[in-house]
Amino acid sequence: MMFRIERDVLAEAVAWTARSLPARPSVPVLAGMRMEVTEDQQLKLSGFDYEVSAEVTLELHTGEAGVVLVSGKLLAEITRALPAQPVDFVVEGAKAVVTCGSARFTLLTMPVEDYPSLPAMPPAAGRVGSDVFASAVGQVAVAAGRDDTLPMLTGVRMEIEGDTVTLAATDRYRLAVRELKWQPDQPDFAAIAMIPGKTLADSAKALGATGAEVEIALSSAGGTGEGMIGFSSAGRRTTTRLLDPEFPKYRSLLPTEFSARADLSTASFVEAVKRVALVAERNTPVRLAFKSGEVVLEAGSGDEAQAVEALPVDYEGEEMNIAFNHQFLLEGLGAIDSDVARLQMTTSTKPAILTGGKPVDDGGVPDYRYLIMPIRLSS
Repeated sequence: MMFRIERDVLAEAVAWTARSLPARPSVPVLAGMRMEVTEDQQLKLSGFDYEVSAEVTLELHTGEAGVVLVSGKLLAEITRALPAQPVDFVVEGAKAVVTCGSARFTLLTMPVEDYPSLPAMPPAAGRVGSDVFASAVGQVAVAAGRDDTLPMLTGVRMEIEGDTVTLAATDRYRLAVRELKWQPDQPDFAAIAMIPGKTLADSAKALGATGAEVEIALSSAGGTGEGMIGFSSAGRRTTTRLLDPEFPKYRSLLPTEFSARADLSTASFVEAVKRVALVAERNTPVRLAFKSGEVVLEAGSGDEAQAVEALPVDYEGEEMNIAFNHQFLLEGLGAIDSDVARLQMTTSTKPAILTGGKPVDDGGVPDYRYLIMPIRLSS
């Protein structure tokens, strides 16, 4: 097997495929990246750990058909460091030789016959713009749990109903919900999938860089590939196993009536929270005191370091003191994708809703809502 390809094209494809490789593989062969040159002059790079698969297909001008398996992480490091010249890749017996300019690397190959076959893609269900998809997933994935002992909270729930996709994630302390439009292959298509949050976020971010549409492939109940979802765009495809679909009934958690509303400059609010939080311990809150025209941010108390800062605010409602985990608040502000942050509150002890004020319909319901639980203030 041999091929020649531009260094930037190869490095980007190898880096993308290597993202799916396990850091601590259960068997050594799973650390490998499968490289195949087909008879029709295509190079396929793939990785698979029995949970997540990734494959990139590249067009070649020069290539000799064959298959080889090499260390994926090492190949990624090598291709990233190569000079900006064409790369020659040649398999010589049990070794693979990578040559680029005056640089030459020799890699040991792994037994390709021991490598598992990649799962087939489930049936295509529809498509969505890659930038819209990447943005929506990024907004929701921030709220996914990171505690593997509660697997249902580590995922992002995807609900498809016709031309609307709803994404939701929660770690019990905050909840993020985003609605977006897509193009289903069947107008009445409906499905629910629970996707591992980190895998979905990584896939959406990587596919979002392609600038093309993302095709979503999802098996219907009882169909081939049940329990799996696939995403593909511009010669790249990835699949992942789904989690158990059990998920909290989150819609009932979203308040619809509020007693107070605050609109602030998102950038100013973020910077102020960051400054005040410098004196806050990991789990201590940032306190917000709202009144007409002004909000005062505070952190620290007693014998600790303290910080206070005031910001102008467009505020409606009775004066209110409320406190939030500063990291959760910052992650929500970073996700709303708007110059103005709107915080809607009921009381100092009930969930607040953070939005960017972008209505998804004439009723004014925002397409993105970030629910955050306040921290109870000691009296």
